[in-house]
Amino acid sequence: MAFSRAEAFAPATVANLGVGFDILGMALAGMGDRATVEFQDAPEIVISDIRGDCGKLPRDPARNVAAVSARAFLQHIGESRGLKIELIKGLPLSSGLGSSAASAVVTVVALNKLVGEPFTREQLLPFCLEGEALVSGYHADNLAPCLLGGIILVAGITVDSIQPLPIPHNLHLALVTPDVAVPTNSARAILPEQVSLKTLIHQTGEVAKLVDALHRADLAALGEAMENDRVVEPARASLMPFLSQARAAAKAAGALAVFIGGAGPTLCAICADGTTAKQAAAALESTYSAAGMKSSAQATRVERGGAHVLAAE
Repeated sequence: MAFSRAEAFAPATVANLGVGFDILGMALAGMGDRATVEFQDAPEIVISDIRGDCGKLPRDPARNVAAVSARAFLQHIGESRGLKIELIKGLPLSSGLGSSAASAVVTVVALNKLVGEPFTREQLLPFCLEGEALVSGYHADNLAPCLLGGIILVAGITVDSIQPLPIPHNLHLALVTPDVAVPTNSARAILPEQVSLKTLIHQTGEVAKLVDALHRADLAALGEAMENDRVVEPARASLMPFLSQARAAAKAAGALAVFIGGAGPTLCAICADGTTAKQAAAALESTYSAAGMKSSAQATRVERGGAHVLAAE
């Protein structure tokens, strides 16, 4: 059954999980983007409104992640009608919370509903990739968990390369996003082009430990592996204000580990219960407040369901 109007929600995500650069991602409960789509007689795709971006996102459909993803979808199904997209950004831009991925995913999920849901959520990945590529190239480490929820191993950009991983029952999270933008392209540009064989062996070993810890629900081992990155975090640490102070504060409040969310500057702390997560979030926020920097912090959990339709008519 096709509809005249559809609305969807897509959650925040954090990529990498420390050592898993470009191959691991996790969906976060609570925060996210919303989009409403409806067909129009004219063939163009129009961004009718964007709220929550402070006017920073391009309204030009050729340069907007949501519109490019929608165009890929419409071309694939041979739809000649145009589209109106209304986007409500619940995620800050350049924050390490998968903002561009959420824009792509939420639009495509709503559009899929609009035409009667011919595709599974997994099958929507190629269309979302076309939009995400505008910002960070063809990477699915944010897109896959945003679409599907949970913690995802992303071994490539095809549907068969996506593998859901176990979510420990006692995994709680504390997040802090300092008020400073770290564009993904800038964060990628400072990464080393080559690493030594010794570093490669270390890094792959830590990724294996992380996956093993998830399967055993061993949060201590999980946190240890997440913090053992010798490639990406050392290169990006200078872009993350007060990283060492924030990590120390969160651990003093009971957190097991702290890692950089995606390109940053969001930091994510691993905690074993909800009370500790709230205490760690408060400690993280206090760290930036004491340094004279605004930030937003919260306790949350893994979003298990991923993107979903809110309404259709």
